[in-house]
Amino acid sequence: MTATPTRAELAAPNQQTPTGFRRIVAASMAGTVAEWYEFFLYGMAAALVFGDVFFRATGNPLDGVIAALLTYAIGFVARPVGGILFGHYGDKFGRKKLLQVSLLLIGVSTFLIGAIPSFDQIGYAAPVILVLLRFLQGIAIGGEWGGAVLLVAEQSPNDRRGFWSSFPQVGAPLGNVLATVVLLVLSFALPEAAFLSWGWRIAFFFSAFIVLIGWFIRTKVEDSAIFQEAAHDQPQAENTWQAVKRVFRAKPREVSTAMGARVIENILYYMVVTFSLTYLKVHLEVDTATILSLMLLSHLVHAGMILVFGALSDRFGRRPVYLLGAVLATGYCFVAFPLMDSRSEALILAAITLGLIIHAIMYAPQPAMMAEMFPTHMRYIGVSLGAQVTAIFAGSLAPVIATMLLRTFGSWVPIAIYVAVAGLISIVAVLVMRETKGSSLTALDDEHRARFGTSL
Repeated sequence: MTATPTRAELAAPNQQTPTGFRRIVAASMAGTVAEWYEFFLYGMAAALVFGDVFFRATGNPLDGVIAALLTYAIGFVARPVGGILFGHYGDKFGRKKLLQVSLLLIGVSTFLIGAIPSFDQIGYAAPVILVLLRFLQGIAIGGEWGGAVLLVAEQSPNDRRGFWSSFPQVGAPLGNVLATVVLLVLSFALPEAAFLSWGWRIAFFFSAFIVLIGWFIRTKVEDSAIFQEAAHDQPQAENTWQAVKRVFRAKPREVSTAMGARVIENILYYMVVTFSLTYLKVHLEVDTATILSLMLLSHLVHAGMILVFGALSDRFGRRPVYLLGAVLATGYCFVAFPLMDSRSEALILAAITLGLIIHAIMYAPQPAMMAEMFPTHMRYIGVSLGAQVTAIFAGSLAPVIATMLLRTFGSWVPIAIYVAVAGLISIVAVLVMRETKGSSLTALDDEHRARFGTSL
């Protein structure tokens, strides 16, 4: 039987062995790397391969890319579904159990994507199957994020939560690095015809190995003491829709400002890592190997910068750090596209790296910032709503909107205006947001109980 945690343990949830805490951080990162590898692999393949493989040729290469990116967007539509479902049951049964399920779900769906026959072989059944599997990917990644960051955030020191909970965020660029390396090796090793025909499928089959590693590491950790204490606050007979309404009733400001803050961060990231592939390859005709090589270098910088800005959010606060990123992101495209148009590899690298550094400024403090908004018994579903709902109209559509604007106007200026408007939305949301640096999660739970009792 699990011992009930003492109030002293809950007030200082970081008081555990260094080895134990490092294991928690490693478990969170391992699964996150695996899931983001598979999610981003799809994004790169959608921009580089899927338009030719799974869709009918129209004579305009951008048409196939747009169709492929629309299937890419399906994953973002599914993410809030996954966030809500996994968040609800993760608040009931624990972060660890649901994280293992999400990891297996994305592994199976990604492996099967690699096995889909082409449009020439099975016709329109190919994109239909692709959409269904992409939806499952989205559900898994939507459930993954909240649980992974809370596994660390709920067991971090109050004054270092920004730094430690930024480690799971590093899983995103490292997963992207891994996906880029695999595709880069395949593109170098195979003739282009072979890569388009079957070589890209190897990257999807490789996901099974990565998932098994992540799943094994996650079996070695347990949920936090503060979660075990808060378990009695969770209404056991409540369904998922009731849980969603409960969060909105108790924390409307927190959910809405978290969603608003995510708008520019989400759009900026997928403009850099997905749309730039299309812009460079189709519009500027830069070869695939060069693009992937530049992306690889930029993602390595991105990973390091996330940890830096996570630490800075502990020192200066979540709001000032996030606001800096939102302001810089608003003007990013007006600088980045002229650099890309130069066709200079050094300047293209500078444009991509700059975008990812700006993204890191916002992405790093997110886990701590959102974890500090919600009491423990509704934290998983709360952070998932705040983080994932925005993806429906932000990151999911950003590459599609940008590609359509490029196709219509043949210029990057309308794209830059679109991104700037998104930036203004997030700036307003961050200005309205409360500062949470150094918050005690135990005190937050006590405050919620004092205000609402067991009704919320």
